[in-house]
Amino acid sequence: MTQTLLDRPPAGHDPGPGPGMLRRVLARVEAKHVVVAVVVLLLGYLVLVPLGFLLWRTFVADDGSAGLGGFARAFPNDSDTWAMIGNTLAFAFGSMVVSMVIGGGFAYLAERTDVPFRRLLSLSALIPLIIPAILYAPAWIFLGSSNIGLLNNVTGFLFGIRPFDVYSVWGMIWVQSLHSAPIVFLLLSAAFRAADPSMEEAARVAGLGRWRVLTRITLPMVKPALAGAALIVFVQSLEVFEIPTFLGLSGGHYVLTSKLYYLYQEYPTDYQAIGAIGIGLLVIACVGVWLAGRAGGSLRESGTISGKAFRPRREKLGRGKWVAALFVLGYFVLAVVLPLLILLYSSLLKNYEQPSLQALGDLNLDNYRTLFGDSGIIHSFEHTVVVAVCAATAAMVLSAVASWVVVRTRSSGRRLLDALAFSPLVIPGLVFGVALAVVYLRTSLPIYGTLVILFIAYTTRFIPYGMRYAGAALSTVSAELEESAHVSGARWFETMRRVLLPLAAPGLIGGWVYILIVSFRELQSSILLYTPGKEVLSVTIFQEYQDGNTTLVSAIGVVLVVVLTVLVVISQLIAARRGVRNQ
Repeated sequence: MTQTLLDRPPAGHDPGPGPGMLRRVLARVEAKHVVVAVVVLLLGYLVLVPLGFLLWRTFVADDGSAGLGGFARAFPNDSDTWAMIGNTLAFAFGSMVVSMVIGGGFAYLAERTDVPFRRLLSLSALIPLIIPAILYAPAWIFLGSSNIGLLNNVTGFLFGIRPFDVYSVWGMIWVQSLHSAPIVFLLLSAAFRAADPSMEEAARVAGLGRWRVLTRITLPMVKPALAGAALIVFVQSLEVFEIPTFLGLSGGHYVLTSKLYYLYQEYPTDYQAIGAIGIGLLVIACVGVWLAGRAGGSLRESGTISGKAFRPRREKLGRGKWVAALFVLGYFVLAVVLPLLILLYSSLLKNYEQPSLQALGDLNLDNYRTLFGDSGIIHSFEHTVVVAVCAATAAMVLSAVASWVVVRTRSSGRRLLDALAFSPLVIPGLVFGVALAVVYLRTSLPIYGTLVILFIAYTTRFIPYGMRYAGAALSTVSAELEESAHVSGARWFETMRRVLLPLAAPGLIGGWVYILIVSFRELQSSILLYTPGKEVLSVTIFQEYQDGNTTLVSAIGVVLVVVLTVLVVISQLIAARRGVRNQ
């Protein structure tokens, strides 16, 4: 039908919302918009909702009144409180300093000098990351206890002294530092490897000595990596639960995490006091983030990247070469060989005995028979596998989409999304466990007491690791490939599935395997969220240790280390087949 002049809408007339406008809006919505929106909403829910509930529960009592009573009960003004705060800061700061000295020193030797046994340094960085802290602490009890410690027995026999005491604050710092130094080594090795050495060589030509070159040229070049590594170790030492619990409590040294855990065990649970301790830990962590930011470091970026191709000239150590080699060998023995051997030895004893010829005659496989015959341990292993696989998959899916937004788009909110995705690194695991408990105990969703709440906790806590892997992987793929696919008529989802994800697969697989490994090790949030019958392996190890079954703990640890080693080897083989040397 022909439209007349009277049928036409007048100029400037707004027809208003209607079916036509809705169709036009929907026509502009692509799959990527829906996927990105869902991921952003999920990240916001996973991170912000638990923290919001925790803050509300900290300042609002059961009767609805607001106040700071939780802080008064959590931090009474007495000497014990100040000692606990002092222990927390001393432990976190001391562990950071010692880890930076050990890890940073060996990273410099491995990347910038001709020190022998560099392969041992790489193994020393990899193996302690496989050994969970919940096993590293008992291993050092067998080695450094003032009563039964093997090292004390050796020094007592040879020199008449027993200098080691892992139950002191310094002992806690030593064990945590040995366990954290590999992280520093890996981060700073990458930074030293990527830093352009031409300035160092020019300084040497100008007559500067080795020490002045190191302090005036080399270290300032990797300053962001130094600050980032220090921040990561500080936050991890602040949140670690196993070492202060296994070592500190036996020596009467409380830290904030151990007090938070024991407050949670009391009935009725004082969520205001628990939340107050959690906020205290968050404040300390945020101060650390601020100080690291002032120094140029961050949780996200802790490496120095150069676009130039070069091969640094290794500095010759001269007569100090074999002195450095002795330090490398000593570190490898202390960080790797002795903890693994003492775990293996104790796992073959029904009751722990000092190493002797008589003890060798008592070696048996009873603990392994108990392990594989105990349905509770087997079920906890099955639960761990299910939760770890699901959490690793979910975290990498969310990280891949979020990293695409951050790396590939110019959206004004991408910085906020990046900060949101990395924020769980600042939240101590126990604090996040309490926050999730507050949320799902107060809602009608049947999640608390199931494996689903552990899945939510693991996914949220490990998204930052997925972001680091996914971001690095996507950055290596040229944006021109996506543009070419788009020009050829491919939609966003098809481009992701057929172009971007296959090319970024090595990094994404590496991130998935890494999250799988750390999920096996996770205890901080698990210890607050599990219920009887839904234990994961880390909780079972903790319970067996609390029951005094230390040799059975060693047997579980040996099996766990073997499983995690197999996972690492598989990931290395996959990376090698994909043409990636290391991620």
